[in-house]
Amino acid sequence: MPIAVEIVSKERKVFEELEADMIVVPASEGIMGVLPHHAPVLTTLGYGELIVRKGAAEERFAIYGGVVDVRPTKVTVLAELAESSFELDIEAIDHAREEAARMMAEGKAGLSEAARQQITLALRRAELAHKIVSRTQSRPGIRIVEQE
Repeated sequence: MPIAVEIVSKERKVFEELEADMIVVPASEGIMGVLPHHAPVLTTLGYGELIVRKGAAEERFAIYGGVVDVRPTKVTVLAELAESSFELDIEAIDHAREEAARMMAEGKAGLSEAARQQITLALRRAELAHKIVSRTQSRPGIRIVEQE
């Protein structure tokens, strides 16, 4: 019996699959594998890679915080920000990573704590997205849902 998964960010519904085989979730306490009939769990998400598997196909997502509600027949991910690995642009990611690193290096002494946290957050997001894109490109697989 499959398990449904829905990934929603503040801006939009990112992904929905009604018949997934497994979901790998970047929970704040560690990586959590979810199979059909999993015990109910409500937990926070960390920054990490969420993977949805269906047969030989899989979808990967960069997840930047939020919560996940696991039920025996459905997983609902309410992410602060979520991006499909197929939507990530490696050149834009590299540019964002370089820009954040440059801003951090140039403004170390003069940055406010809030500005330093924003730059650090941008750098973490870019690093995670780069890692996911690199993994996806190194072992391309079959996509679960083809985009039109």
